[in-house]
Amino acid sequence: MTTAETETVESFRLRARAWLAENMPRLDADAPLPTLGDDDHEWVRARELQKLLHAGGFAGICFPREYGGLGLSPAHQRAFTEETAGYEMPVQLNIPTFSIVAATLLDMGSEEQKRERISAAIRGDEVLCQFLSEPSGGSDLAGLLTRAELDGDTWILNGQKTWSTSAYAADWGLCLARTNWDVPKHRGLTMFLIPTEAPGLHMNRVKMVNGSREFCEEFFTDVQLPASAVVGEVNNGWAVASRQLFHERNAVGGGSPYVSGIAGRPRALGGQSLFTVARATGRAAEPGVRERVGEWVALEAVKNQMVSRVSRAIGSGALPPPAASLLRLFHAEAAQRGTDLAMDIAGAQIAAGVGTDEGVTGRAGVSYLSRQGASLGGGSSEMARNQISERLLGMPREPAADRDIPFNQVKRGRV
Repeated sequence: MTTAETETVESFRLRARAWLAENMPRLDADAPLPTLGDDDHEWVRARELQKLLHAGGFAGICFPREYGGLGLSPAHQRAFTEETAGYEMPVQLNIPTFSIVAATLLDMGSEEQKRERISAAIRGDEVLCQFLSEPSGGSDLAGLLTRAELDGDTWILNGQKTWSTSAYAADWGLCLARTNWDVPKHRGLTMFLIPTEAPGLHMNRVKMVNGSREFCEEFFTDVQLPASAVVGEVNNGWAVASRQLFHERNAVGGGSPYVSGIAGRPRALGGQSLFTVARATGRAAEPGVRERVGEWVALEAVKNQMVSRVSRAIGSGALPPPAASLLRLFHAEAAQRGTDLAMDIAGAQIAAGVGTDEGVTGRAGVSYLSRQGASLGGGSSEMARNQISERLLGMPREPAADRDIPFNQVKRGRV
């Protein structure tokens, strides 16, 4: 065992504190918020910061040493994250690169995939993404239509994906495709690891109502993949996807041990807190406004305690992995309530800056336009409630007309 592997949390914290002060750039509290839209420069900066962390020996804290990490505990990671307050950090890489894709590869990938892709991400050389959702699928991920057919030793991929977060900035993506149409939908899927620059892969960025272009849609036309691109087993891709969805819910809910650093400003409220909104509107002294701010503070406190408690329970086996849906659901409820409270506080002032994305109230207004996003990322809130009812409370499963029916016999579209 090396010194790093046996280092106490407190010793690690003190060492991180000294290194951060000497090496990491400080956040500028007075710097203007970036305009929503193209953020390519932020991804370039994120890679630079990740390389800096790696050079200093503070990257991939909870990932195993054989895959480029430090092999330390979540407690070490929490201590480091606490110390990063006030510093620039590559937080864009937290989701989905580290907390979802790299975590899934760690659980389900081959040795080659883990050694190459996880290590490259930890070094800051690569960004990872997900190719899951499809235009025709909605929340029924297992009903996807993107297909992969084996031609000799090569897989040929055709189809379309959408709502792929930050795929434009990524180098590799996990893609779920159908490889057997003669069995029920969950049993004929395979997960592939695909380079985003693969010939035949065309990607478009999607502009959202709030001006952001963080999502992409992808078109796959005869994309050729080697047998080594398969993650897990052929036709057992749902097992990989299930583990991937667990990591996604855990990450969105705030329970992943693989995230590092504190975002400089909360995105849910347009980059500011309710304190800022109250002060900007001149209403901070009003009793009703103070009650709303207090409610938001209470929600944040409950969320943090819930993340800690549920994460410990999943780690010890006291709760099964689907308990991550508790975190995912509460995150959505708290985030949406936060945007609603900001709207209440800003009142008519919120409309003044919506079109320009300027000022505190303008940011809060633009954030309100996309408030429903919190109930969709990581699976919808309705899906989270199903997970909780069926997997945690033991309630009857929701009826499904296509269960146990070969997928090529399932009726789709017009009858």
